[in-house]
Amino acid sequence: MVKIRLKRIGKKKAPFYRIVVTNAAASCRTPNALDNIGTYDPLQEPAVVKIDEEAAKKWLANGAQPTETVAKLFKNAGILAK
Repeated sequence: MVKIRLKRIGKKKAPFYRIVVTNAAASCRTPNALDNIGTYDPLQEPAVVKIDEEAAKKWLANGAQPTETVAKLFKNAGILAK
């Protein structure tokens, strides 16, 4: 199973995330991402989200399941229509 999840790459008390496509069995911090499709910076006001829409739609069409947080980010960006 393939998941779209957040991968934390920021320092302590300074979170910064990459939106990655990875195997569901992999840990969040492992570098074995299949594809990097965006970034999320929650410390900016408002939070900065950059997503490659074509890559995200491609992975969703191929059956990748986003986590709850990533699904919210996709919905706010207009990628995931519910």
